[in-house]
Amino acid sequence: MLEITPDLLLQAYRIGVFPMGERRDDPKLYWLDPRQRAVLPLDGFHLPKRLARTVRSGHFQVSADTAFTEVLRACAEPRPGHPESWINEPIIELYSELHRRGHAHSIECRCEGRLVGGLYGVSVGATFFGESMFSRERDASKVALVHLVARLIKGGFRLLDCQFMTEHLRSFGAIEIQREEFRSRLADAVDRAATFHRELGGDDPCSLVQANTRTS
Repeated sequence: MLEITPDLLLQAYRIGVFPMGERRDDPKLYWLDPRQRAVLPLDGFHLPKRLARTVRSGHFQVSADTAFTEVLRACAEPRPGHPESWINEPIIELYSELHRRGHAHSIECRCEGRLVGGLYGVSVGATFFGESMFSRERDASKVALVHLVARLIKGGFRLLDCQFMTEHLRSFGAIEIQREEFRSRLADAVDRAATFHRELGGDDPCSLVQANTRTS
């Protein structure tokens, strides 16, 4: 079996392929190339008014890239309805190395100093591949998603890949497209320049998202 290295992993992302584990305690990895792909259009993100109020309330202290591996391990924890996880030790090691190289990023939500939610993913060119999120308190992962989208908009990203569709993602405006269309969008975005902003520099994330949303 071909060893998956960080360099090989980045090459795979450039063509739309990504690895997963079977179980948390199984060290094997396998490649996926879904026929249908979930993407979240950055100009079509649906931001509910209640969630915008939560983001602006300051209840959660939001940061980026301050606890990457901790976020990974939190995403792998058992949760209601999902006792098992595809995030195993090889995944944690590989993506932690991508993070050290500047290709993987996390958003953290804290409450009174405690990590209560977040997400992580991989950036290649102007594409961000969302991998997983977790929440230990209501709305924590949703707030992290708003902050992610704001950073991607500010940084000039063109494509936010969500891999597999869920009703949770659909509620934010995610759509499913065929593999061929995804590859076309990916080819257009992956060689473009973009910047992942760890700080928003005083910009309001909700305003960034709303200003970038298409109006009908």
